[in-house]
Amino acid sequence: MNSNITIHPRRSAAELSAIPNLHSAISQPQPAIVGQRVELQLLTTLRCNLKCTYCSIAEGDVLGSQGNVSYSLEILEAFIDRHLRELETYVTFYGGEPTLNQPFMREVMERYPHFRFQLQTNGTLLDNLPDSVLSRLSNILVSIDGGEKTTDGYRGRGIYRQVIKNLGKVRDRIGGTVTARVTWSNDEISFEELDELAHTFDYLYFQFVAGEAYTSVGMEKRKAVLSRLIERFFASTEQIYPIIPLMGAVRNKVLPSRVIERYAGKTQCRASTHILNIMPDGKVYPCPDMMHLPEMLQGDIVANWLKPSPLQPHPDMPCNDCAAYAWCRGNCMKNLYLAYVKNDEKYRQHVTDPICDLVRFMGEEIDRHQPQQWFAKLPLAARTQLTECEVYDYVEIMP
Repeated sequence: MNSNITIHPRRSAAELSAIPNLHSAISQPQPAIVGQRVELQLLTTLRCNLKCTYCSIAEGDVLGSQGNVSYSLEILEAFIDRHLRELETYVTFYGGEPTLNQPFMREVMERYPHFRFQLQTNGTLLDNLPDSVLSRLSNILVSIDGGEKTTDGYRGRGIYRQVIKNLGKVRDRIGGTVTARVTWSNDEISFEELDELAHTFDYLYFQFVAGEAYTSVGMEKRKAVLSRLIERFFASTEQIYPIIPLMGAVRNKVLPSRVIERYAGKTQCRASTHILNIMPDGKVYPCPDMMHLPEMLQGDIVANWLKPSPLQPHPDMPCNDCAAYAWCRGNCMKNLYLAYVKNDEKYRQHVTDPICDLVRFMGEEIDRHQPQQWFAKLPLAARTQLTECEVYDYVEIMP
């Protein structure tokens, strides 16, 4: 680890008074769903046709522990009617590999024609989806890890080419956008790999892997790539470089009210406010990476009960004094919970704190490019894309 990393830089009193306080957010009671929208992340199955080496769903032996959805749509309907009736509802089909249970996807789409839909998939079975499904998808998140060598190294030989080929077959039949979802897993992922994905897909989303991948050398390599990505982002005032974590961070800096409006000032991963991860057996959890922890159980659609997310800001989390909190809003609640609430010192040193350092670095690099002045030069269409991008609803925004 880099011994020069400053973990919790302090803000001025003026800066702290200008934003909602973390500890005031802790003390306020809340309903089960905060705000007027809810995302149902429906795990259609816990089966998968790949064995990616870093799979977070595999934690606690969750992956493969259940098959396809076992509850009926009538049970889902009763749950929605009791707890979500007045809310704008949108759905992400998730897994496992969700396309292994196509019938469930089709049935949900047919029953709820007024909902929005997203699919998160490894892309290997995209070409098997019918037009009736593809045309209804607002966004498809395709898990891919970089270029061919990187992706195949994590997912298996030939997977990269198969995914790109499948995408080419269905691209003109997809109703919405297609986003590359990259888990930034090693030191060697390059600017060129990420830049190519940003040109191949409509959007690129990257997330720093929750693993012990952050040596001092690795941190410097990631920062070098981030610097180039951010420089490329601000190079044009005609169009948006479509990388979601950069777009989201710049939006939050230029229009800080958006993180209050959309997420009640809490984490933009939505785990504290309005995302429900529903397992095939109907159990509900706030975070898809924590479905093996009994204390994270939030509800059960079969028993038809729901409570506020147990994954909330906590006094032991150091976010309130962090220079990035105004626009980051806590980043990954799973990482903060394990590191500071469960007091896992190893996880804190090797995962949470390095990732927080990278997020702060992103903010510092963005500030160097004077984002407010850059935003002022954008044409209206580019401003709208930056501020209103629908993909923000479906991803964590912060990496």
